[in-house]
Amino acid sequence: MLDPQETVLNLIFGRWRSQILYAGVKLGIFDALRNGPNNARAIANELGLDPSLTYRLMRALGSLDLLAEDTEHTFSLTEAGERLRSDHPQTLRGVTLLEKGPEHYAIWKHLPGMILNGKQNAFVREFGRMAFDHAGHDPTYAQVFDGAMSSYSGTQASWVLEALQSYDFSKMTHICDVGGGQGFVLCQLLDKYPHLKGTVLEREEILLDRSRLWAQQMGMDDRCEYVAGNMFETAPSADAYLMKLILHDWNDDECVQILKNQYQAAKPGGRVFLVEHVIPDPGTPHFSKLFDIHMMCWGTGRERTQEEYATLLQKAGLKYVTTWYPASQAMGVVEGAKA
Repeated sequence: MLDPQETVLNLIFGRWRSQILYAGVKLGIFDALRNGPNNARAIANELGLDPSLTYRLMRALGSLDLLAEDTEHTFSLTEAGERLRSDHPQTLRGVTLLEKGPEHYAIWKHLPGMILNGKQNAFVREFGRMAFDHAGHDPTYAQVFDGAMSSYSGTQASWVLEALQSYDFSKMTHICDVGGGQGFVLCQLLDKYPHLKGTVLEREEILLDRSRLWAQQMGMDDRCEYVAGNMFETAPSADAYLMKLILHDWNDDECVQILKNQYQAAKPGGRVFLVEHVIPDPGTPHFSKLFDIHMMCWGTGRERTQEEYATLLQKAGLKYVTTWYPASQAMGVVEGAKA
């Protein structure tokens, strides 16, 4: 256990670590080592970098346990470093590029000011518009954001399937994933439960490149359709609705509007599954309590407790049923029902 001095110093210098990580990912260090160990000069030549400064960066990445350096100054990927390769099935490369990139780096400086005057959304303070609007004006940010969402999905899908492993889906035939991107999580669910069919409701621009849609990649075109639409205006009819990290983007009134559309479209006895980082009891340290501050900076939303999600469901006419968790408790699946 660290002493208090060391605990505080680790926090103070935490940004150093994350920016060293970002530089390694941004410059392609981890992908360059995917075929095996190599020295810094060879990596620098391959990537068009300065050899001396590349060595110092790789040495620092080794100090973070992302690379391993031997006595001849040859570097290889550690198990953690493997997760930063772009081709790793559970890659965190996209997450790194978004969360430690220039936009999300910049918004955090507004945190004290927001808390001082009681108005959140540092993205507007920094860029003059909300994050989704900024993505529409800045293709580079949009691409990085999309990549991060895909990067998150691999781990999150496994948590969802684990949390719901004992759930009885036998009475359902159709699940709609609201704001489901290219449909990765939904297709993982359809793969496990072959009797189910699915619909992804998403913004039209996300669905333009059909080759990126997971239903096509997994041979599920006959079981999964994609519908362009606005979740604030409508929802397709279905037995159940899945929303992964959707409601945390929005304030309470916005969340209730989204849920009301699902309530109105749901079949009798329909279900909603809210996949979120659910805030646990007050004394329990949890990622959700940190993520909540990021959402304060990023937009109008927040992370919520189980009770707060239950209140949102009730305001939309739905009944809270229970919350399902994977063993790690990293995320929860809040279940609601249409009476």
